[in-house]
Amino acid sequence: MNSDDTSFLPHSNRTAVTTAIVLFVLAAAGMLGAATVYVAVSRTSSSELLGDANQLKTSLLEREAMNLHSANLQKATFGAGCFWGVESTFREIPGVVDVAVGYAGGDLKNPTYEDVCTGSTGHAEVVEIEFDANQVSFQQLVDRFFDMHNPMTLNRQGPDVGTQYRSAVFYHDDAQRESAVATIKRLDESGKFNRPIVTQVEAAGPFYRAEEYHQNYLGKRGLKNCHL
Repeated sequence: MNSDDTSFLPHSNRTAVTTAIVLFVLAAAGMLGAATVYVAVSRTSSSELLGDANQLKTSLLEREAMNLHSANLQKATFGAGCFWGVESTFREIPGVVDVAVGYAGGDLKNPTYEDVCTGSTGHAEVVEIEFDANQVSFQQLVDRFFDMHNPMTLNRQGPDVGTQYRSAVFYHDDAQRESAVATIKRLDESGKFNRPIVTQVEAAGPFYRAEEYHQNYLGKRGLKNCHL
């Protein structure tokens, strides 16, 4: 929703709020001085502005709650090598609400990036995706997962070698497991790949969010991908 939309307010209250918003926007753009904005807004009842502001805040919160209630939010977790490029690719899919990079599938609690890089913790670099199943299905995410990386190389993606770079689907329920297994079978039988798929299908265990500097790593630098 546009945060400047006041159409849901009673007509008698819209003018004050709209006027204040317009004046402040113009001031921010350097088109009006602060004194002009102060005089114009002060001519409007302060109690009216306060009441309108509270009503606007309440309406925005109610609409946000309705949007979240109508969404069918689910999780999906994939390992496809270096998580920077994987995260960037999934973020571009409509229906994906959020993506976090981290570590899964290992034994050590609260591993650091340095721990995982030793290859001794059993963790894979993964992305945990929150998606709205009303807009994008898990099957569509699985299909994109197999398109974005090489599922035929064991514990390797490109120049990155180690168990932490393994290809894996960490399923959150039986439906996800069945979807992943069926997709692997279909792709193997289709001949799309010239070698068998080695992607592991494992139950999702604890997800450990990676250090903050890894989150949206490419996006923060204006990049789309690394070597994927």
